[in-house]
Amino acid sequence: MPETLYQSDIKSLRLRHRGKVRDIYDIDAKHMLIVTTDRLSAFDVVLPDPIPGKGALLTAMSNFWFQRTRPLIPNQLTDIPLDQVLTDPGERRQVAGRAVVVRKLKALPVEAIVRGYLVGSGWKEYKSSGTVCGIPLPVGLKEADRLPQALFTPSTKAAVGQHDENISFDQTAEILGRETAKQVQQASLTIYKECAAYALTRGIIIADTKFEFGLDEKGALTLIDEVLTPDSSRFWPADQYKPGANPPSYDKQYVRDYLESIGWNKQPPAPKLPAEVIARTAEKYREALTRLTGSETAARVAR
Repeated sequence: MPETLYQSDIKSLRLRHRGKVRDIYDIDAKHMLIVTTDRLSAFDVVLPDPIPGKGALLTAMSNFWFQRTRPLIPNQLTDIPLDQVLTDPGERRQVAGRAVVVRKLKALPVEAIVRGYLVGSGWKEYKSSGTVCGIPLPVGLKEADRLPQALFTPSTKAAVGQHDENISFDQTAEILGRETAKQVQQASLTIYKECAAYALTRGIIIADTKFEFGLDEKGALTLIDEVLTPDSSRFWPADQYKPGANPPSYDKQYVRDYLESIGWNKQPPAPKLPAEVIARTAEKYREALTRLTGSETAARVAR
């Protein structure tokens, strides 16, 4: 796998923002460099231990989905090569395989979450109130059941160390404007349904996911950030799926489960991860990439 990178250090560009996982640099008035590090966040807290090769795996998977969803919606990617932006060989080596040149867009301050199955916080809410994010559901559903229809359940975008909060569609419309909120809802559900159907042919159930969107200079809705990765989605092996229990996953749920098991209060600072949890998480991410994109893509990333 590529060398581990917890935090990038590009001197030739101005650091614009350091997020939970991504470091973003200004290139010029119209372009940015996004570097996906090996940092891992859980419960909205950045963990102290990186997952080796994770950034390259997430970049490869996002790029795969960006290409696949291009007929559905424009996205942030450009065709500008890395060596045109980073002329220093050392800086290129530092971020090779984990950096993309993207268009500068006006990011929308809402996370677009789509839930296709009853699991996680949705399951907890359903058990107590029969709803998910305030949306009523039929009685008698079991954990991990497929929902009658995919649900759009947006949330706020919290700063590093803060927790996202679920919001209603009406609240989303107040933040974005009703027309933009409708566009985000429709785009999110369309992308999820199309990609979940494809993933199922590769033996993976996409239980839920998070999208982020921006607006270009003409106000056109554009897909940004990351798409359908193990960081932003819940992936289940289709051949091990059985309603009534939370299936094993190819995503960071494995880390969440570990952190829950040790009784961490989900507040900074996060505890260190055992070596076996780090290794197993990296293995799960690699397997997800291999299943979804094919062994050739995974092999290129591993090199």
